[in-house]
Amino acid sequence: MAYFSSLRPQSSSSAIKIVNPAEHDDKVKMQAKRDSPQRQCRNILIYGSCRYQDKGCIYYHPPVEGSNNTPRPESPLPASLSAQAVNAPVFVPKAPFHVLASPSPTSASPFIPSPSPSTFYPNHDEYDDYGDSESVSHQTPQSLEHQLVNQYQVDYDDNASPMGNFYQSQQATFVRQPLDYHLYSRPTLDAFSSTRFVSDEIREELHKRSEALQLVPLPGHNLPDELQGYHSLALLEPSVTERRKFFSWYSTVYRATSSNDGVSYALRRVENFRLMNQAAFGAIETWSRVEHPSIVRVREAFTTRAFNDNSLVVAYEYYPNAQTLFEMHIKQKPPVFQHGRLSTFSAALPEATLWSYMIQIASAVKVVHEAGLAVRMVDATKIIVTGKNKIRIGSCGIADVLMYDPRQDTAIAQQEDLAMFGRLVFALCCNNLAAMNTLPKALDMMGRQYSADVKALALYLISKPGPHKSITQVIDMIGTNRYLHEMDDMYSSVNRLEAELMSELENGRLVRLLCKFGFINERPVFAREPRWSETGDRYIIKLFRDYVFHQVDENGNPVINLSHVLACLNKLDAGTDERIMLVSRDEQSCLVVSYKDVKACIDAAFGDLARASR
Repeated sequence: MAYFSSLRPQSSSSAIKIVNPAEHDDKVKMQAKRDSPQRQCRNILIYGSCRYQDKGCIYYHPPVEGSNNTPRPESPLPASLSAQAVNAPVFVPKAPFHVLASPSPTSASPFIPSPSPSTFYPNHDEYDDYGDSESVSHQTPQSLEHQLVNQYQVDYDDNASPMGNFYQSQQATFVRQPLDYHLYSRPTLDAFSSTRFVSDEIREELHKRSEALQLVPLPGHNLPDELQGYHSLALLEPSVTERRKFFSWYSTVYRATSSNDGVSYALRRVENFRLMNQAAFGAIETWSRVEHPSIVRVREAFTTRAFNDNSLVVAYEYYPNAQTLFEMHIKQKPPVFQHGRLSTFSAALPEATLWSYMIQIASAVKVVHEAGLAVRMVDATKIIVTGKNKIRIGSCGIADVLMYDPRQDTAIAQQEDLAMFGRLVFALCCNNLAAMNTLPKALDMMGRQYSADVKALALYLISKPGPHKSITQVIDMIGTNRYLHEMDDMYSSVNRLEAELMSELENGRLVRLLCKFGFINERPVFAREPRWSETGDRYIIKLFRDYVFHQVDENGNPVINLSHVLACLNKLDAGTDERIMLVSRDEQSCLVVSYKDVKACIDAAFGDLARASR
């Protein structure tokens, strides 16, 4: 329609010409000629064929086999324009043409033209720009536009028009996606991969932990609002059907925030427990002084009736997104499709990882035994994985309260720790908590997948207790070489984390600079001066802000160059003597200044604000 509109003569006056009433008969005759069957069909001119040719179309359709020289009936319109056609009023369609307008440049989906109109009109041939040029030359722009709009009484709406359907399909659809952490840390440039930013893996893991700390508790669990100085309780166990007994009691783990320091802690609640002796809490005080990287530190213990029963609650340090060894290595995973069928697959634990676990557990057990205590929790469901191959023994001290006996021999309990350690090794090697029930089969599986040293250590741990059986002997069996290898891996991990920390260390300086920019730029009023931020040294700061963040290319498009921003801010913080040219927004003035000058302006302006705030 834009083509015909451009050819339409523009009327310079809105006056209506008065003509002779006798001309009305000529217009009726012209309309009769226009509807004559000898007139060529407009679909032939536009599409090259007419879908209604055999369905009652009254217009002329030339034979397809004929060439361009095929004779056809003479057009009833004269070669020159008549006086009625020249003085005809400007055509105004009944329906607006907004559906045929081009899409906005700011649309979310860009317009991609089809290679041919046959995509939208499958029953027509492609349009030939030269095949019917003779017929088009005999038509006036007004008559062509009138016929194209009103022929067959087409209603141009989004439902009836194929073009309307096309533009409707190009509209952007916004589907709400689940939160995905890699969207927050896009891959950085190679030039800044190791010197400017934390790696994406660490950033994603830290984001997950931060979200777990701030997760809103789900309603419907009837949890108390406050519990002995803790609030915002949230259930950490996903399903009630998988609850396991803690000795003779059921237990539940919650996450709660302390009212004293605002830190989140893990609360393990033992249901329906009645404390018979207050001296049982003495073991909790001893456990709270035990610090080891492979032990979840105990904070405190107390009894409560906030859950409408007698409950024992022990508070531990909270490690978000931690999983137990049972959940990570032993629990049966859901089946997956492999080779066209569902199959369950459980990968064997690598021997290097198994040795790392055993070294960490042995080191933690040694510290506990030297403190005159027993772990009593060397179990796959109580040891949590808090990082890559990093484990911690949890739920320590709670067994001392539940099974309190002042006459109990600690040495016997320490021997039981070694037996539990051995059962854990068999469970990890066989991916089965009940592997000890069929010991020959477990030994056969262990011998086929692991070295003889693993098998010998596991058999020693489950052997009968004796005076020479101790955690020190276990450490000797593990070997110095493996301990040195574990230490090397630990130092490598520390070095890597320090390097990641160094990459983010200098970002604090840039944040302080940006904060100063925010305090100074666009400040509405200061010292009774409405244009304080637009005058004096502040004007230079504003131009520098535009130089750093508001640059455009030769086509007027914004330049988003993080390298340029980081380089400018670092030079500004250092106060270098490098000179830059600052141009005003109207391009009528420019200033040549150094980064040292800009830094002095920022310090002076921020100093004025700081003195006024005191």
